[in-house]
Amino acid sequence: MRRVGTAMAVVLLLAGCSLPTDPPVDAASSSPGPAAPAGSAAVPVVSADDALALLATVPVKGRAPRTGYERETVFGPAWADVDGNGCDTRNDVLARDLTQVVLDDDGCTVLTGRLADPYTGAEIAFSRGVSTSSQVQVDHVVPLSDAWQKGAQQLSQAEREALANDPLNLMAVDGRTNESKGDGDAATWLPPRRAGWCTYVTRQVQVKAGYRLWTTAAEHDRIAAVLTDCAGAPPATPTPPAGTPEPPTDGTVYPDCAAARAAGAAPLRAGQPGYDPGMDGDGDGVACE
Repeated sequence: MRRVGTAMAVVLLLAGCSLPTDPPVDAASSSPGPAAPAGSAAVPVVSADDALALLATVPVKGRAPRTGYERETVFGPAWADVDGNGCDTRNDVLARDLTQVVLDDDGCTVLTGRLADPYTGAEIAFSRGVSTSSQVQVDHVVPLSDAWQKGAQQLSQAEREALANDPLNLMAVDGRTNESKGDGDAATWLPPRRAGWCTYVTRQVQVKAGYRLWTTAAEHDRIAAVLTDCAGAPPATPTPPAGTPEPPTDGTVYPDCAAARAAGAAPLRAGQPGYDPGMDGDGDGVACE
């Protein structure tokens, strides 16, 4: 097995907003549209104000029938290797969202790690196994059934498969909480941890806008109310877990990945001090994985 250093949690949780009285929440991703492959460096943060403006572009319609929905038929096989990095999407997301990650010898399969659950705030020790893997699940922030009933039927097969594997629409979360969510939209379900609401609905808006989906009136109003509470708060910066080494200062150069690992800085992500594309063998924005 191979241990991945406890560098700052690669929390690509994608919305830079927090309720005024809440603790900081996770930083957000991206402009609308399919996001970069899981494991890629974070893209610019979207604020609650920007999410509100984006929400205004999302159509409001009634829910279409669920007729014809079969997950693997219309959205492709679960957890395919869509980015071609040799690892399936589930393991990409686990490696991105967990800390203290230990990989199998294949360099892909996450054997153990720790999750700071964005839905409950709980710390969860993950261990791969028949009876334990389900304790941490990868949630579709916009459920695929919900997407199917709100515009995905009009997408191409390739677009639907991109939606099902888009890291913007995926988060590692507590399994029981994910199961309680089911296929609920924001009108019927929000995470138990209120401090995660801004991140959660911002990502939903980005996904729905990016893939030309719509909301129901009740869903739109609930998202708008949450984002209005969030608006004006600056994007939050994730706090590294206790004991995480400080990243190198600007101008730091590592001669190779061994040096980066010895300094406790690996993996290195594009935009971080010390990142060198020459050490990023698969070109995914993460060096010394």
